[in-house]
Amino acid sequence: METVILAVVIAVVVLGALGGLIVGSRRKKPLPPPPPAAPDITAPPAEPHVGDEAETPREEPRRTIEEVDLPGGPAPVVVEEPPAEELAEAPEIEIPEPTEGRLVRLRARLSRSQNALGKGLLNLLSREHLDEDTWEEIEDTLLTADVGVQPTQELVERLRERVKVLGTRTPEELRGLLREELLTLVGPDMDRTVRTEPETSKPGIVMVVGVNGTGKTTTTGKLARVLVADGRTVVLGAADTFRAAAADQLQTWGERVGAHTVRGPEGGDPASVAFDAVKEGKEMGCDVVLIDTAGRLHTKTGLMDELGKVKRVVEKHAPLDEVLLVLDATTGQNGLVQARVFAEVVDITGIVLTKLDGTAKGGIVVAVQRELGVPVKLVGLGEGADDLAPFEPGAFVDALIGD
Repeated sequence: METVILAVVIAVVVLGALGGLIVGSRRKKPLPPPPPAAPDITAPPAEPHVGDEAETPREEPRRTIEEVDLPGGPAPVVVEEPPAEELAEAPEIEIPEPTEGRLVRLRARLSRSQNALGKGLLNLLSREHLDEDTWEEIEDTLLTADVGVQPTQELVERLRERVKVLGTRTPEELRGLLREELLTLVGPDMDRTVRTEPETSKPGIVMVVGVNGTGKTTTTGKLARVLVADGRTVVLGAADTFRAAAADQLQTWGERVGAHTVRGPEGGDPASVAFDAVKEGKEMGCDVVLIDTAGRLHTKTGLMDELGKVKRVVEKHAPLDEVLLVLDATTGQNGLVQARVFAEVVDITGIVLTKLDGTAKGGIVVAVQRELGVPVKLVGLGEGADDLAPFEPGAFVDALIGD
């Protein structure tokens, strides 16, 4: 019995050994390579991963299949199309209307709101007897129109003299007389050119100042349109960093005409933005840099101190060619108070009168020029994008006295 059991064990061991040899030989035999899988030409390639950082998902270029004729027959070729955002159309660039004669074209709009002054003066001068009471009414009419005390006295004195010399006073003579005297008062010989062409190297640098609410940022954007219409390239500096919507508003104006806008963080340093705007303007080789400044600050620093700092920082690049003060024409004599304060800090070289088409009184043109000794160079005559016009004394006086 033991002999039989031993024989069975030996047989099992031998069979196991033989089985192991067979399996081992099969493992050593190389297997044929699997057939290559057809590449998925519509699937996007895998994105490479760097380290363990999560990558920001981005839109993959869409792939399409086109056939290309080869000697062996047409073969599929993968063509990548740009992402959807790259296919979006760029904002349409507007072409502003030419500035030449713009105030003349807007004369009707100006005259509708301004010729009460001219008509009132003509009616008074046409009276049969010009006594002292009439001349006092003429003075009151001029003062009510915000002409100012001293200019009013000068105008009345000249009118009295010339009317006395003329003797007869036909409507045509009176109109011509009044036009001449008003034109003299407005100052036809003043240089009203907005200086944007420096004598040495470009760009010209223009700083726009004024309190919030006068239309300062809008005026800066409209001035960019005026310059672009005249064939100039413009960079805008959004240095009014203390009013949330100012930079966005200015950038929108710039995008309409293809002007680049330099801006900084909300509440940031205005002088830094102005400095960067001039620097980029130089690097881009643009013609003009327009800098919109703050009209109100929410810090302990005074507004005038901040404007003085902006001016000093900008002049590290180049001297300012123009400092334009924006005034709301409807504020009348209150605007003169603002003008005095700004003029003490930043050496105003020109005035922009906005909202001259509303309830404004045309005499403010004379008063503010006398107050600052600088000319009105631009006037705003409405809410339209092209309603900012170079000031033309002749067209303005014609609008005052009507047809």
